[in-house]
Amino acid sequence: MLTIETARSWYPASDPVHGFDHVLRVYRIAERLAQAEGADLEIVRAAVLLHDAVLLHDAALLHDAGGSAIGNAAGRLSHQHASAEFALQVLLADGWPDERIAAVQHCIRAHRFRDDTEQPETLEARVLFDADKLDAIGAIGVARAIAYAALDGQPAYAEPSATFLETGRKEPSEPHSSYHEYMFKLRKLSQRLYTPSARRLAAGRHQFMTEFYVQLAAELQGER
Repeated sequence: MLTIETARSWYPASDPVHGFDHVLRVYRIAERLAQAEGADLEIVRAAVLLHDAVLLHDAALLHDAGGSAIGNAAGRLSHQHASAEFALQVLLADGWPDERIAAVQHCIRAHRFRDDTEQPETLEARVLFDADKLDAIGAIGVARAIAYAALDGQPAYAEPSATFLETGRKEPSEPHSSYHEYMFKLRKLSQRLYTPSARRLAAGRHQFMTEFYVQLAAELQGER
């Protein structure tokens, strides 16, 4: 049976960005959004618990098409597809009907900001997308962005090049600091949300995050 405790084993306890703490936060936000918007709670809960799973199957890590483990940076580029396949295995074993499994899989495949090949078409998919993005902004979003940069050997702040600001592509040897991530992705998330409930929650988080990065840039440039 799919439960929070069952899902705990699919996520690394030591990952400060996509570990089980992230899943629990998204779970709480998604329940709130689902109840406010009238979404199917069972679909939403299952999708949240499975959406970022570090997948274990036959005692071996599942890999992406290039052979990389899902937990590493390369694997994260396609983890939504592997997680959707893992969801199929889990939910079939739980006796879920095909159409509800497909609904969960759609939620998972459509939840990534950087992959727009499958847009969230159902209310449940939009709830997962919004809940996941709300956890990427505000105080938690700032903490996660800096943690991810540190894990990747990148600084919290570096001045983006004109090329990056115009195109999103870095110059050779340009770092990808947490400020780069803010400029490329995080500051845009509140405008990408689908549900009215999520947009209301996002307003305060977006303001805090923006003020933080303005202050960070000013301090590091010696302006404050």
